[in-house]
Amino acid sequence: MILLSVSFSSSSPIAAVFSVAFLLIYFSEATLGAPCPINGFPIVRNVSELPEDNYGRPGLSHTTVAGSVLHGMKEVEIWLQTFAPGSGTPIHRHSCEEVFVVLKGNGTLYLAETHGSFPGKPVEFPIFANSTIHIPINDAHQVKNTGHEDLQVLVIISRPPIKVFTYDDWFMPHTAARLKFPYYWDEQCFQESQKDEL
Repeated sequence: MILLSVSFSSSSPIAAVFSVAFLLIYFSEATLGAPCPINGFPIVRNVSELPEDNYGRPGLSHTTVAGSVLHGMKEVEIWLQTFAPGSGTPIHRHSCEEVFVVLKGNGTLYLAETHGSFPGKPVEFPIFANSTIHIPINDAHQVKNTGHEDLQVLVIISRPPIKVFTYDDWFMPHTAARLKFPYYWDEQCFQESQKDEL
């Protein structure tokens, strides 16, 4: 809900009602009701009121807090993701930096430096509430909830929109990795064809 404070030099109640009605219609159609609300991105929003979905991935709850495709962000994109116990991301890599802030729960980060022809055996890092994770550009990784309660993370990526290459396992060649672009949460709103950076 967007609250507006409007003052008028004219004392006409009809003009005031008309102006407020116009603003409410404009904002409700441009931002609240549209599936791709690029125009009118509000300065302050309640995260709990933003749309969330699992995009066909059991155990995932994803909310785009600030996105390039959804909201017109140019340099960063921010997601709030919750993983149920046993769930996680696929093994993947992307041509951008990524930072996770673990808000609650615990799990495991699997990270493989992507310098050979395939990711290889990953290094395992325990993650827990108040920890941060930095994923270097193009390093294959996976985050899994290996705990007994929900794992909730705030994710910040650079250079959006994200282009993700997924792997079936850690020994799948990079040349066989599958490109997913636009990514699930951007599919409905993505309009332009952009050159792949990898």
